[in-house]
Amino acid sequence: MRLYVVPTPVGNLEDMTFRAIRVLKSVDLILAEDTRTSGFLLKHFEIKTPMHSHHKFNEHKTVENVVQRIKSGQTVALISDAGTPAISDPGFLVVRQCVENGIEVECLPGATAFVPALVASGLPNDRFCFEGFLPQKKGRQTKINLLAHESRTMIFYESPFRLVKTMTQLSEVFGAERKASVSREISKIYEETKRGTLQELIQYYTEHIPKGEIVIIVAGFEE
Repeated sequence: MRLYVVPTPVGNLEDMTFRAIRVLKSVDLILAEDTRTSGFLLKHFEIKTPMHSHHKFNEHKTVENVVQRIKSGQTVALISDAGTPAISDPGFLVVRQCVENGIEVECLPGATAFVPALVASGLPNDRFCFEGFLPQKKGRQTKINLLAHESRTMIFYESPFRLVKTMTQLSEVFGAERKASVSREISKIYEETKRGTLQELIQYYTEHIPKGEIVIIVAGFEE
């Protein structure tokens, strides 16, 4: 009677752990963010465990059913399309519900995009805050303003289509000379990390249209 939270590779399939494969083969059911995306992963590692869809649009409805399945004796694994579930991905609701119902939750260590991006940035990583995706509309500017004097290194996720816009907004509040880095396509063939000031990065990505998943690392405020 347990929920396993299982990270999956953010890029290179070799980042899958032996333990993750063993758990996914042994459970009764896998909750997948997108069953088509996860289908390729399971096929690659010859995992034949049944899958059910569990994503941000249906998780409110499916959580109770998942809890009842586990209470009835099933073991369930939760995966997302890439990385660790519940980190800017669905998963928090089902984990919370299991905890509240006395169900054991075991989270395996594994791939998370922001850790390699933070380490590779060259910016201080002894203290940092993970902000994930900024609000797209309501509350976006307020959130950025609140971070103006954050002294810890800041981590943001962003889509390639909004990268320049987001860095421009950060630059207007934090200052154009604030140091930052942009990592994209982590653990994939075209992995790239660019470092510089916000202004330098804005200029670079205005001239070189980015592709792939993006992690922005921004230096904290200094007196």
